[in-house]
Amino acid sequence: MTTCPPQSVRPGHGLTVADAMDPCDYRIADDRTVDQADDMLRGADTEYLLVCDHDGRCEGLVTRTGLHPFLARSWYTERTAISATAHQRGPFAWPTMGLALAALAMRIKHLAVWPVVDEDGYILGVLTADRATGLLAVAPAQ
Repeated sequence: MTTCPPQSVRPGHGLTVADAMDPCDYRIADDRTVDQADDMLRGADTEYLLVCDHDGRCEGLVTRTGLHPFLARSWYTERTAISATAHQRGPFAWPTMGLALAALAMRIKHLAVWPVVDEDGYILGVLTADRATGLLAVAPAQ
């Protein structure tokens, strides 16, 4: 069996997730309802909310698209907690992760947005596929 060294597998741009991540202003607790999440998404005019547990650690990310099945039934939105929905869950990106590796992982997982957490699971920001791809396109390979 032949293996390739990591340098030949991914470009060596030297950029990390920390270089490309954006702050995330919109969060919701995992015990909040789908109805509350929908209100926040509409009010903030955003496509996603980061989901946090009772300790403030990142549990995942919920999108408008992910809430559609629950919003079709009005009585369901008032009773269903975000934790019970099928939303994007970990593993998450970390700030020291190579940006090329993160972009590859996002392509494989079909993610447009990926939460970035510290070693304790607290949210530091988000990485978007567009930003990662854009930075890698203009960064010189090392």
